[in-house]
Amino acid sequence: MNVGDVAFMMVATALVMLMTPGLALFYGGLVRSKNVLSIIMQCFIALGLISLIWFIYGYSLAFGPDKGKIIGDLSYLFLKGVGFEPGPADSIPHLLFCAFQLMFAIITPALITGAFAERMKFSAYLLFTALWLTFVYLPLCHWVWGGGWIGELGALDFAGGTVIHIASGASALAAALALGPRLSWRREPIHPHNLPLTVLGAGLLWFGWFGFNAGSALAADNIAVLAFMNTHLAAGLAALSWAFAEWVFQGKPTTLGAVSGAVAGLVAITPAAGFVPVWSSIIIGIGAGIICYLAVLLKPKIGYDDALDVVGVHGVGGLFGALITGVFASTAVNPGGANGLLFGNAKQLWIQAIGAFTAVIYCFVLSFILLKIVKLLVGLRVEREAEIQGLDLSEHGESGYYLS
Repeated sequence: MNVGDVAFMMVATALVMLMTPGLALFYGGLVRSKNVLSIIMQCFIALGLISLIWFIYGYSLAFGPDKGKIIGDLSYLFLKGVGFEPGPADSIPHLLFCAFQLMFAIITPALITGAFAERMKFSAYLLFTALWLTFVYLPLCHWVWGGGWIGELGALDFAGGTVIHIASGASALAAALALGPRLSWRREPIHPHNLPLTVLGAGLLWFGWFGFNAGSALAADNIAVLAFMNTHLAAGLAALSWAFAEWVFQGKPTTLGAVSGAVAGLVAITPAAGFVPVWSSIIIGIGAGIICYLAVLLKPKIGYDDALDVVGVHGVGGLFGALITGVFASTAVNPGGANGLLFGNAKQLWIQAIGAFTAVIYCFVLSFILLKIVKLLVGLRVEREAEIQGLDLSEHGESGYYLS
């Protein structure tokens, strides 16, 4: 046990926890004022719902002793045997590792809420989130990090490009298709109601992402420092490249574009953060900003209403990050990783592609099935009148703003 590592990981865990309220503010500013509390509530309540599931069986299925490279067993049911002894990370208590991974599990389904913002029933959201965590997130997490087949294949995912961002992006696409578009989509302009709130949320996400990525080193060491710097550079360059892409295509750079670009850069660097040299994070950030911006531009042409661009930012950004890891990964900076295409190992790019596209298909198909089940059980969408009134009042009986 290393006291420095324990202190570092406790701070990193707290930083990742802060990302979910940060996401709530980020999304909250992007919706219309009549729905600000509903989207904040959907994000915030995940802190309670996912924590309960993680305590009862979630951690055990994700990180319990492997069963057939598919799922963990129930050895850690109710966190039995998860205490102060070292666990998957040698220098920190098993319970601390469990807490760190819990914060990842919390934010992942919260990310999906942006796709069905302003139209899903709160009861449907709770049921879908519980089912999604159980049947989508926990198996995928085990496949990549818990001793499952994707990890055994050699796919690199330092902090969750596949487990979190590809999973949430593919599932968000399924949700947008299953629920259909908002009533006013393409009929009248739908604008963010409070961009300063979104900028504040983006700042909290960027701040928390240092714990997200650097903390995934599971120690206060050189790999954590590498991940920290890569995280910042990719976010900054993606903010620049998205804003400049807007300038070229739309004539003006926007604040929303800059913060969206920063998040896209954070998403893309996540799988690569501890595996690639610092200079490559510049390229990854620039690429993420431009690619994700173009993906968002294509949304209306394809014809699905992903309200807050979860697919374009997290899905496409996560896929780009997973694949580019197979290009820039280097054992010179992290001997525990692998060399990528640029360093003589073309096979790594193929391995990354197998892991990433398998996750896309699995998460999309399972999410779509689960949404259909939820629809049969409790219904998915609020009534037409409730959607027009706004979910703050119709679902929660409160308003985000009381202004004379």
